[in-house]
Amino acid sequence: MKKYILFGFLIALLYSCKPSVTADQLYGKWKYIKDEQPNANPPDSTSSGDLKIEDPSIQFLKDNTLQIRWGGKMISHGKFTVEDKKIQYTETLPDGTTRKFPFWIMDFTGKQLVFETTGQDGTRITAVKE
Repeated sequence: MKKYILFGFLIALLYSCKPSVTADQLYGKWKYIKDEQPNANPPDSTSSGDLKIEDPSIQFLKDNTLQIRWGGKMISHGKFTVEDKKIQYTETLPDGTTRKFPFWIMDFTGKQLVFETTGQDGTRITAVKE
């Protein structure tokens, strides 16, 4: 039992030692290759065929704005900051008001980004840099 606890601790320690992600590393367009809703009941995901048709992406611009596109249309835009493994997104809504929520970075290699929102309606996105 102690071996399993020690192993879990070492994994957590290694994950926490991963360097933080910076805005400079995110700049550019990231094409979605996987879209999952792991907390839905039952869990759900967008098929790879639908992803090819809809061509969703997230783009991080150098003025620290963010655009999310789906089906050839911008479906969300706003400002972002990066804090360690969190992208703090301030979305601008159609009426001009804003709402803030985080995207948690689960994995980042420089070429692939996995991020998610939390809660029952949370979504996990895997994207590759174009």
